[in-house]
Amino acid sequence: MKRGRCSRRRDSQLPDRGSEWLVEDGIGERRALLIENGEAVAAKLLWPGEMRAGEIVTAQLVAKRAGKGRGTARTECGREILVDQLPWGITEGEKLTVLITRAAIAERGRLKRAQGRVVDGVPKNEAAPWPTPDARQVHRFPAGLWEDAWSAASSGSIAFPGGEILCSVTPAMTVIDVDGEGGARELALAAVPAIARALRLFDIGGNIGVDFPSIEAKADRRAVDEALGGALGGFSHERTAMNGFGFVQIVARLEGPSLLHRFWTSRVGMCARMALRRAEMLEGAGAALLTVHPALKAKIRDEWLEVLARRAGRDVRLETDPGLALEAPSAQLVAP
Repeated sequence: MKRGRCSRRRDSQLPDRGSEWLVEDGIGERRALLIENGEAVAAKLLWPGEMRAGEIVTAQLVAKRAGKGRGTARTECGREILVDQLPWGITEGEKLTVLITRAAIAERGRLKRAQGRVVDGVPKNEAAPWPTPDARQVHRFPAGLWEDAWSAASSGSIAFPGGEILCSVTPAMTVIDVDGEGGARELALAAVPAIARALRLFDIGGNIGVDFPSIEAKADRRAVDEALGGALGGFSHERTAMNGFGFVQIVARLEGPSLLHRFWTSRVGMCARMALRRAEMLEGAGAALLTVHPALKAKIRDEWLEVLARRAGRDVRLETDPGLALEAPSAQLVAP
């Protein structure tokens, strides 16, 4: 597969702009990172065709609950939305303008449909700014930032001095377990910055359970609560005080699947897109040889390879090696 070489500006060094959302258009996905002082502190991910929170769409009411202001609407492309705030007297079959409040979320064995509310007098706007109106489009993120966020989400872990936190997705909530050495109070306090970082970096929302080590003294539990409150400043949420077993529940607005959810339900898809990104980042002359686990080859679409060849301006070859991990493809330049 060969395409003519194209010239693109490469943002190898980005100016220090304080706190700023950057957006990178990948193959099969759009990526966003919030950069503060040269570090990624938050991440978001969007796959083509997904409805996202804040988007306004037109849909047809296909079912209405008797006596309720709720129902089910369907877009022209067949996606269903659970809607509320239906106008009085509306009937099935009528067109609605719907503001998406939560994207659809895939779970193992089922799909949670998107949620939205009916809005009046607002034009349909499929190209609303994402993730924020002032986000800046770049050709490529600063080196290593997306890779670090991706790898952390893939493993579900973030290390801190003396231990690490382990994040797990369940149908009911995202659970964060604190593991490490030392006294319970000291370990819990040391874990707080990592917990706050994980919530933003993995784009976690909904019900979140944090399992700290059990702390007997109320004063020590209060100290951890205060530290957690300080670390989560600016992160919209509600939370309980730590109980005697070291458990804290956090509830945050859920707008769509977190990076953890995507790895939980579509690890192969996440890895396939990262493999293409690594091939796209190759520098130098020659053809691109991308070697992946066989499961990734089955997931990589022909049109994605065509986009890769066009963007890179080089031949692209795809081979498989069952000895490779899903997360560890090989991308290298070879003779044309």
